[in-house]
Amino acid sequence: MTIWNAILLGLVQGIAEFLPISSSGHLSILQNLFGLSTTEDGHLFFDVLLHLGALVSVCVVYRADLRRMIRDCMDMVYLAGNPQQSKGKRMPGARLAMMILLGTLPLVLILPIHKKMEVLYGSTVFIGLILMLTGCMLYVSDRMMPGRKNGGTMRVRDALLVGLCQAVATIPGLSRSGTTITAGIAVGMNRDFAVKFSFLLSIPAILGANILNLFEAAANGIDWRYVPAYLIGTLVASVTGILAIRLLKYITHKGGFGKFCYYCWGAGLITVILSMIL
Repeated sequence: MTIWNAILLGLVQGIAEFLPISSSGHLSILQNLFGLSTTEDGHLFFDVLLHLGALVSVCVVYRADLRRMIRDCMDMVYLAGNPQQSKGKRMPGARLAMMILLGTLPLVLILPIHKKMEVLYGSTVFIGLILMLTGCMLYVSDRMMPGRKNGGTMRVRDALLVGLCQAVATIPGLSRSGTTITAGIAVGMNRDFAVKFSFLLSIPAILGANILNLFEAAANGIDWRYVPAYLIGTLVASVTGILAIRLLKYITHKGGFGKFCYYCWGAGLITVILSMIL
């Protein structure tokens, strides 16, 4: 693992994790076609750090929402013992936190089969085809009429449906952000809130996956010679992740995902062709 390899993987992680083009798909393509990997040759710890960098990106961009959720949840706990004071008090942050928690539950359902799905990461043709499917999903999303639902009006079933789509998006090549944002618009969320809910929903997902991978990385051993390169790659992932989130928020506010669907179609087709000739 050279510094330049770490920087490249950090760029791919930071950009593809949040733009609707599938980070898992792109990282698998780099591994299968070009031999660049974060999960083989003792570099699983780097994979953990890259996802930590992505987690930092979300927390930085949505720090105000996170503060509001933490404050409202603490107030709710305090007011639970003072029912008279809680009457008529609205806590939108606590409600949003509950919706995120509910939306995370479907991920628990796939834990028993998650290891079995890892075989899909080795099929570059499959990943290319799923990337093209992601492009089709984004194309349809662009033509959907957004609703008016936000954190105060969304329902439990909306959170569960978006969460279920997040669980399905663990398939390599299927964009997590694109899938959850499309699902959010489908259940009637406005575009801006669909983006916000998608990224906030990624926090427990990334955190949970990182905890599981950290134990595995510790068991496999950490090669401390590569840690400086790991840290540089993690910093790159974090900075590019912040930029990618802000870019997607801007694009969503101004229009839709049109350019990304063409990218996914092209990237998927090229991947399928390269996998056949390399």
